[in-house]
Amino acid sequence: MTTLPLNSTDNTAENPRQRAQLILNHTTFGSVTDDILKGNESPRPPKSWYFALAVSFSMMSLLGIMIGYLIFTGVGVWGNNNPVAWGYPIVNFVFWVGIGHAGTLISAILFLFRQKWRTAINRFAEAMTIFAVICAGTFPGIHIGRVWLAYWLFPIPNQMEMWPQFRSPLLWDVFAVGTYFTVSLLFWYLGMIPDLATMRDRTTTKMKAMAYGILSLGWRGSMRHWHRYERAYLLLAALATPLVLSVHSVVSFDFAVAQLPGWHTTIFPPYFVAGAIFSGFAMVMTLAIPARELWGLKNFITTRHLENMCKVVLLTGSMVGYAYSMEFFIAWYSGEIYESFTFINRAFGPYGWAYWIMVSCNVITPQIFWFKKARRNIAVIFTASLLVNVGMWFERFVIVVTSLANDFLPSSWGIYEPTWVDVLTFFGSFGLFMTFFLLFIRYLPVLAIAEIKAIMPEADPHGHGHSYYEMEGETDASANEMEEGE
Repeated sequence: MTTLPLNSTDNTAENPRQRAQLILNHTTFGSVTDDILKGNESPRPPKSWYFALAVSFSMMSLLGIMIGYLIFTGVGVWGNNNPVAWGYPIVNFVFWVGIGHAGTLISAILFLFRQKWRTAINRFAEAMTIFAVICAGTFPGIHIGRVWLAYWLFPIPNQMEMWPQFRSPLLWDVFAVGTYFTVSLLFWYLGMIPDLATMRDRTTTKMKAMAYGILSLGWRGSMRHWHRYERAYLLLAALATPLVLSVHSVVSFDFAVAQLPGWHTTIFPPYFVAGAIFSGFAMVMTLAIPARELWGLKNFITTRHLENMCKVVLLTGSMVGYAYSMEFFIAWYSGEIYESFTFINRAFGPYGWAYWIMVSCNVITPQIFWFKKARRNIAVIFTASLLVNVGMWFERFVIVVTSLANDFLPSSWGIYEPTWVDVLTFFGSFGLFMTFFLLFIRYLPVLAIAEIKAIMPEADPHGHGHSYYEMEGETDASANEMEEGE
């Protein structure tokens, strides 16, 4: 039997006689804690962190400037026109909501299925969910035109004693996204409580001890605490699982309830859900790969973790490609001339370039993960995940813009051209997202320390507490003894 060499970070070798090790080069619980909290406890983070934070904060400031300019000038600074009343803001809203889906999937669904490989990436994914939903929530608020009346979106009467239209899918968005954000935030925070208590006990400054002490809610690690924690975590996971399917289904209803060719289709809910999981997993890989280099987490976010995520991206990318082909098939099978024209025009019309970028990035690019070498090559994985993110944004662009630009009457057709305000607002949202993420990896536990320790061989109550390498040798010896006895 082959054993892992010391300091190896490649745990992708398949061995039918033993599960692959998910935590590498660690045989004690203390070393795991030291290694994960090294970035949080160091007096100064790496210089690259400061550089990334400066760039992100500058982009976030740009977002604030653009929103301020929009408020004082009006929505005429955008490229929205007649007939394209939904432009970049709605495209960005749907894109960011989709990005936020992988967090709940990795954490909740994989937890319910007892998939141990989730433990090293679930904290990344949960944090990404929170920040992506914050970015998404920015755009409906500014898209209404009068930002100071954004509270009209909520189910409360306004000053004219007028209630929101409860039959509107736009109001369903408020309920769905608000519920998803609340549950995801609770799920993320609850999972961090044991790790926050660890940081509280290890810190050397009174200010940090007070902050982490308040956040850890008096955690002491007693059996009663663990019992309550595990029950609450399981209940939240079960509650969050339906939200993965429901939230983006509701977002797709914004389009599907319209009588517009290209939108009015029953395939939208599963199509949007698959696309959201697809883009979410790609974003997790886009964030995890630089973070494991910057924070020295290669022993925890291993090649096997990335390979498993590549397989999920391959599956969901194939589902998205199937949805693309089904749209053309349904348009042809229905015999509806308007719908047939919409999809032919989408591929070969004035926005054909955007459509083929979408197909190239979302359908063709993930197919490289059929090859084992590609799934284990970090540069290939990172490049492919970036291209998938680009492709998913173009998918939202194609859905929103092409359907509106060329609808029923040629006399009302128009071309949508984004302005510099649209573009800078879009890039500014990435600054908001990355600023939150960089502050998270600096001041909060970037990995689930307690969960990682629970999947180590040393945590097995039926084992002997031996290291991985000793267990490998022990397995070989016991197998030889059995053969000799026979």
